[in-house]
Amino acid sequence: MNSKENGPKGVINDWRKFKLESEDFETAPPSKRELLRQISSPHRTVNKDDKDTREKFTRKMSVQEYELIQDKEDETCLRKYRRQCMQEMHQSLSFGPQFGMVYDLESGEQFLEVIEKEMKQTTVVVHIYEDSVDGCDSLNNSLTCLALEYPLVKFCKIKASATGARERFSDSILPTLLVYKAGELIGNFIHITEKLSQEFFAVDVESFLNEYGLLPEKEFSAYKSGSEGSDVDIE
Repeated sequence: MNSKENGPKGVINDWRKFKLESEDFETAPPSKRELLRQISSPHRTVNKDDKDTREKFTRKMSVQEYELIQDKEDETCLRKYRRQCMQEMHQSLSFGPQFGMVYDLESGEQFLEVIEKEMKQTTVVVHIYEDSVDGCDSLNNSLTCLALEYPLVKFCKIKASATGARERFSDSILPTLLVYKAGELIGNFIHITEKLSQEFFAVDVESFLNEYGLLPEKEFSAYKSGSEGSDVDIE
């Protein structure tokens, strides 16, 4: 799909080529195969046989029927084209490393290091907790699930007593969730269980973080992991 032409003209030519190559020519009737070639190659010279074939085919159906079929086929082919474009885009761009787990931080130094040294495009979510505080264990379990669904996000946890700033993280504000990107704090949620239902799950934490736009699109992670997943619409 790498067109030698840039800009709109190159994209249009890529689309026409993709559409032509994506059609199932083996199962399509000869008259329709020829018509699809005509549509996909508008600058191709049309000889008398081509013109007769097209006119013969279009006479067999009403204009409305023909447009309906074309619209449906174009939509299916366009979805495939969009998905292929998305895959190529994610293969050509670097979205950073993948993690897929919750990392245990054992000291304040490790805490600072993961914030300052992680790649700028990586979102880092840090859970500050204590085993004795209600909700901390459930939040850790939820983050373990989310780490698998969002491998491009680095999820970490650290006990408040290990941060070197225990006085700042009293039990009354735990569990606390801090979100960083490029070394900057972009999310600060103290006693986060107050903002969730009494009994919460990973999907609840996911929805909460998504409300603040702190998680990437799941499709990015899916393509990066080599999974085609479902069709992706790009407006």
